[in-house]
Amino acid sequence: MVELYGKTLSRRQVAERSGMLSQFAGVRLMTLGDGVERGIRMLEFRTGSGLRFTALVDRALDIADCDFKGQAIGWHSPSGFRHPGLHDYEGESGLAWARSFSGLLVTCGLDHILGREEVPAENYNYPGKKTVTHSLHGRVGTIPARLTGYGERWDGDRCVLWAEGIIQQAAVFGEDLHLIRRIEADVGGNEIRLADRVVNHGFNRTPHMYFYHVNVSHPLLDAGSRYLAPIRDVIWAGHAGERYEAQKVGYRTAPAPRMGFSEQVWQHEMGADAKGEVPVAVVNDRLGLGFEVVTRKDQLPCAYQWQNFQAGQYALGIEPSTHHVLGDLAARDRGEMIWLEHGEARAYDAGFRVLDGAGEIAAAEGRIAAIARQPEQDYPQPSGSFPSLGGRA
Repeated sequence: MVELYGKTLSRRQVAERSGMLSQFAGVRLMTLGDGVERGIRMLEFRTGSGLRFTALVDRALDIADCDFKGQAIGWHSPSGFRHPGLHDYEGESGLAWARSFSGLLVTCGLDHILGREEVPAENYNYPGKKTVTHSLHGRVGTIPARLTGYGERWDGDRCVLWAEGIIQQAAVFGEDLHLIRRIEADVGGNEIRLADRVVNHGFNRTPHMYFYHVNVSHPLLDAGSRYLAPIRDVIWAGHAGERYEAQKVGYRTAPAPRMGFSEQVWQHEMGADAKGEVPVAVVNDRLGLGFEVVTRKDQLPCAYQWQNFQAGQYALGIEPSTHHVLGDLAARDRGEMIWLEHGEARAYDAGFRVLDGAGEIAAAEGRIAAIARQPEQDYPQPSGSFPSLGGRA
């Protein structure tokens, strides 16, 4: 059955009340037409519950807008949703990625994540290519998808909105990795479901790294908004040392936007529930609004928290990852790099759920605390203890 506007309706009853489902909900393909976004194909999802989000077909089917009952959740940076044809991956010594960085979800990978690095390339068996130079967070987020389908699917009296596409990251004498992505949302629901599969389509043994950069902003993010997570250990802080408490911003609570704020990044060791799931949420108690990200510990065992509270760029990132924040070379040295042979694949599942009202916020907080109670202090001392991720080839 479909929950719409306080009523439980069958498929027939929904049809009786409209000429087309699009009156209430649906998926619509459109093309943006102005500025740096010109030419980008975009799918708009409306579930009928007040949840609306868009997926950028020409940017890895990443999720751009996200709002609930008119309240924004997803982050819009000053860069806009830049057309990939304007993107210069190698520019600015590998930092040009930041000129295309915007949206609720920015996917990072497929063969590299995190900072700029030069890594060995002997696995590609090309004498003229001794190394590969990677820019920030990898290439996949600015590659257009081949859209293989989208629409609505009824299963009895339940209706699912969906889209699928394939993003191919490939080079001659290099990697040939395919990301097969499916996005789903129930009509009447408040949740986005993501099912990803990364496959080595090539015939060279290829490294694989992956993470979701999930970015929320105002009004969900505001002074007093809380970060809720089943943290067993605070492993690392990029601002540790003399800077650790200098900005007077801990990991638990957001401040208002600030002039001159320098980003802070943490890595937490998360616990998982009995199903192997890791829920992390940002909640605004004043608005009665929250947003929960649920991933699997066996798929994305590491977790970062990104705080960019600079005025004009105000955002907080929830970032589940395949690897520690130590980077590409460290993953190789520690025996933790994922190597994919021809035809081998890794699957990733994620849920993005709106928390509507104090009751749903309290329920999510209870679920998270039942797994592990996060540190009560704002500045827990990072342990520096990175758990082994071995046996991943």
